[in-house]
Amino acid sequence: MSKHFPVLHAKGIEKVYKQGNERVEVLNNLDILVEQGEQVAIIGSSGCGKSTLLHVLAGLDKPDRGEIALDGHNIYKLGAAARGRLRNELLGFVYQFHHLLPEFTAVENVAMPLLIGRVSAVRARRAATELLKKVGLGDRLKHKPAEMSGGERQRAAIARALINQPKLVLADEPTGNLDETTAAKVYNLMLELNRELGTAFLIVTHDSRMASRMEKIYRITAGELRREQ
Repeated sequence: MSKHFPVLHAKGIEKVYKQGNERVEVLNNLDILVEQGEQVAIIGSSGCGKSTLLHVLAGLDKPDRGEIALDGHNIYKLGAAARGRLRNELLGFVYQFHHLLPEFTAVENVAMPLLIGRVSAVRARRAATELLKKVGLGDRLKHKPAEMSGGERQRAAIARALINQPKLVLADEPTGNLDETTAAKVYNLMLELNRELGTAFLIVTHDSRMASRMEKIYRITAGELRREQ
C-alpha cells in the first residue's frame, strides 16, 4: 500500500529581509497543510507577505528556516534542476496579470508547457483545445491575448496552469485585475475545476469575500499565519 502524502506541507517557515541595518521578519514560523483536492485561501492586506509566502511554497525563494514538502518531497533538499522538475510536475501557477505571450494564440499559449516538456505538437494542441473548451473558450482558440477580454485572458491563464494536470495550483491575486462581476466568474470557474478535476487550489488574495467561498482560510498578519476557517 503506497503512503499518502499531503500535496503541500510547510513547517516552521521563516523569511527575513535586510533593509540597511534593520532585519524585517516577513514570515515568522509559519505552518500550512494542503491535502489533495482542497480549496485553501490565504488572505491579508497588501505588503503583509502573501506573495513572498507563495514564492517560498513554490520553491522559487528559499526560506531562511523551515521545511517545505511537495507530495512528500522536501524541495529545498533537492538541487535546482530536480526542484524545477518537481515543480513543473506538481504545480500550476496563476497570477494577477495573465502573462500570456502576446504573439501567440490562446491554444498556443496553453499548449506551451506541454511543448516545453517535449510533448508532440499534435498532442499538445489537442489537450490545449480540450481544456480551453472546458473553461468556456472554445470559440477563442485562435485569438491572441489582445483580442480577448480580461476575463477571457485569465481563463486562458487558468487553462495553461492546468495543462500539465498538476496536483496543486498556486494563484496570486488571480482576480485582482478584474472587475467584480468578471472576478466572480473566474472564482466560480476555479471552484468548478477543483471539483471536477480534483486539483487543489491555494489562492492568495486580499478579497475576504471571495476567500470565504474556500474550504480553508488562513490570515497572514505581521508575518504570522493563523487559521480562520
